[in-house]
Amino acid sequence: MDQPKSLSSLGWSSFFEDQLASHEMNLIPRRISTVHRARMTALSQAGPIRLVLPPRTNTGDFAVGDWVLADPQSHLLHRRLTRKTVLERSHEGSNTPQLAAANVDTLFIVTSCTDDFNLARLERYLALANEAGTAPVIVLTKTDMVVDAREYQQQAASLQRGLAVVTLNPRSADAATALALWCGEGQTVALVGSSGVGKSTLVNTLAGPAQELPQQVGDIREHDAKGRHTTTSRSLHSIVGGGWVIDTPGMRALQVSDAAYGLEMLFAEITELAPHCRFRDCTHAREPGCAVQAAVAQGALDPDRLARWRKLSEENRGNTPVQTGPRGNRTIVARRKRR
Repeated sequence: MDQPKSLSSLGWSSFFEDQLASHEMNLIPRRISTVHRARMTALSQAGPIRLVLPPRTNTGDFAVGDWVLADPQSHLLHRRLTRKTVLERSHEGSNTPQLAAANVDTLFIVTSCTDDFNLARLERYLALANEAGTAPVIVLTKTDMVVDAREYQQQAASLQRGLAVVTLNPRSADAATALALWCGEGQTVALVGSSGVGKSTLVNTLAGPAQELPQQVGDIREHDAKGRHTTTSRSLHSIVGGGWVIDTPGMRALQVSDAAYGLEMLFAEITELAPHCRFRDCTHAREPGCAVQAAVAQGALDPDRLARWRKLSEENRGNTPVQTGPRGNRTIVARRKRR
């Protein structure tokens, strides 16, 4: 891995600089590159190092991409800086979200033009990106396996206003060129998507031939064009153009929680119609004077789109509420996001 010439080339900005206290000027900013159960590695201007963790440090509180302050001599970790963005996923049956990546500028949502292409799943990833504060880009792979990839591109682009959709071959050197807009110096991208859609292959292409540890690539099953899960941990890689990429394991299930803003942005056409409904608490189901149902009746809103909005909204409400207050007088409040 090439030695970064400056902190800004690692993704450092005034957002993090402004968090430093006067008594911390002797500490060195470092960016987490790998997180394991009992150890973490980080990058600095001097290159990669292994951090020394204080007693009782919970590595689960850190994510790849985090900025931390450490002692320049002992490498002892002092504290984590507030995140600019954070990607976290919820597990069914658990109230604690799992950290996926931090301080990501752009999220590449990778899917293939085969059986993996699923609008409902893509909407889940988009809600995740919106809530995290990252810019989503849908990357379509395996376009050579369909007669016309434009249909897939149009369907994906219709999911959210201003959404960028790119088609490419992950193995082609042209893939790096197609994504260069989001991979410039100091920029950080992350990849999410199902196993076997070409995420690890794309990471290898973006990183170029000079990388020390290429991501393992799995075989593709012939009968359904699906691949095997090959990425088992998250890591930060330098990429051609001066940026950074975080690969993530394939997600078999993605629960939506604490994502009200992400859903409002994703379903903007429904969000904007809701204030025109007769009732403020309209569920857009059977209430009289519902502006959303009127749009469906007029053909201006896809009923399948409304059904997916309803499902995700109900799931989000079920996973998000936190009960507080004395027994018998409890209220529902929004859970504060971990930053």
